[in-house]
Amino acid sequence: MNSFNLFKSPGDINREIADRARARRKEKKFTQVELSRRSNVSLGSLKRFERTGEISLSSLIKIAFALECENDFDELFSKKGYASIQEVIDEQILMEKHHQKSRKT
Repeated sequence: MNSFNLFKSPGDINREIADRARARRKEKKFTQVELSRRSNVSLGSLKRFERTGEISLSSLIKIAFALECENDFDELFSKKGYASIQEVIDEQILMEKHHQKSRKT
């Protein structure tokens, strides 16, 4: 995954997610009607999502479950934000010390 999304707008990301969901739906050979039924998301909402990228978070999660992609949300917001390069260095040193201790035991 590209971490340099400086030139993408929220709308761009919405459409990319919708495009990937549509591709996954087609891989599974689901029609929009079938995915709507399996996810319990209205057909109108699903069509709008695939066309514009706009959808509620709860509906997006329902669609992800129906497409067996729910684990894709595990990484969302999970990366720690660092205030300085020193924080990165300090965490790396701490992780190395922890790793060395666990190898000794």
